[in-house]
Amino acid sequence: MSRFQTPLLLIFGMVVLGGLASLIGSEQLNFTLTEMLIRMVVVIGIYLFVGNSGVMSFGHIGFMSIGAYATAWMTLPPEWKQVMLTGLPVVFQDNTYPFPVAVLASGLAAAGVALFLGIAIMRLSGLAASIATFAFLAIVFSVYSNWESVTGGTSSVIGIPTVVGPWIAVGFVCGAIVAAHAFQVSRVGLMLRASRDDEVAAQSSAVEIVRMRLLAFVASAFLVGVGGALYAHFLGVLTTDAFYLALSFVTLSMLVVGGLQSLTGAVVGTLAVTLIVEVLRGLERGLDLGASHIALPRGSQEIGLGLALALVLIFRPSGLSGGKEAAWPRKRG
Repeated sequence: MSRFQTPLLLIFGMVVLGGLASLIGSEQLNFTLTEMLIRMVVVIGIYLFVGNSGVMSFGHIGFMSIGAYATAWMTLPPEWKQVMLTGLPVVFQDNTYPFPVAVLASGLAAAGVALFLGIAIMRLSGLAASIATFAFLAIVFSVYSNWESVTGGTSSVIGIPTVVGPWIAVGFVCGAIVAAHAFQVSRVGLMLRASRDDEVAAQSSAVEIVRMRLLAFVASAFLVGVGGALYAHFLGVLTTDAFYLALSFVTLSMLVVGGLQSLTGAVVGTLAVTLIVEVLRGLERGLDLGASHIALPRGSQEIGLGLALALVLIFRPSGLSGGKEAAWPRKRG
C-alpha cells in the first residue's frame, strides 16, 4: 500500500480542490482552476521525462501545440474547415470526431512526432539535448505560424467545442498522476533514474540509456499532447503565439519551483505558481483604498514569477517538495 501513497494523496487533493470550487460556484474561480489543472497535466507530462532522465527539455510546449491543433482538426465543424482550413486531408475536412477520440488521437500525434524526433535527440545529453529540444519548439512554431491552409497561420482558429470544465480537468489530472507514478516505479523508470544519478554506472550495469530516454520522451509527449487538446477544448480558440516562449517559461517554472525530481513537486509547483500569478494579476488590476486606487505596474506577474523562481533556486534548489514524494504522516512512538 505504501507505494500507492503518493498518487492517492495527490488524487485526493485534486478531488477536494474540485469539490471546493463547485461549492463556491464562482465562474472566475472555475476558469482559473480549469486552466491550472490543464497546465498541471502538461507539467506532469514534462516531469515524466525531465524528472526521471535529468535532461532538461525546452521544447515540450511544441507537443502541446501539436495536440491542440490536432484536436481542432478533428472536432471543428466541416463547413468551417472547408472554408478556412482548405489544406486539411479529406478525413479531417469532411468529418468530426467525438471529444474522447480527438483527445486520444492528439496525444498519439504528439507521441508519434516525439518518437521520430527522439531517435536523434536522445543520443545527445546535457546542454546539447536541451538546445535540440528548443530548436524543435522553434520549428513547430515557425511551421504552424506559416502553414495557413492547415493551421490558419497567425490567424485564430475559432469554433472549437468548449467541453472541458473543472471536473473533466480533474479527471485528466488524476489520470496523468497515475500514469506518471506507474512509469516512475516501473523497471524503465528505475533504470532511467539510475542513469540520471550516475550515467557511467548505469551504462556499466547494461542500462540502455538511449532507449530508456526515448520511451520516457514518447510517453511524456503523449501526456503533453493530451494537455494541448484539453487546452483547445477549454478556450475554444487557438493561436500559434499561445504555444511558444511565454507558456514554456511558465510550465518549466512550475516544475522547477515544485521540484524537478518528484511527481509531488510537479503538482505543488503548479499550485504555487498559479497562486503567485493570480495574486499579482489581481494587484495589477488594483485595489481601491478610500479615494485612492493602488495598482502594480503591468508586467508585475512576470517579474514576480522570475523572483520566485530565483529565490527557490537560491534557497531551495530541490524545490518546494524537496525532491520528496507526498506520504501519510508517520506515527511516532
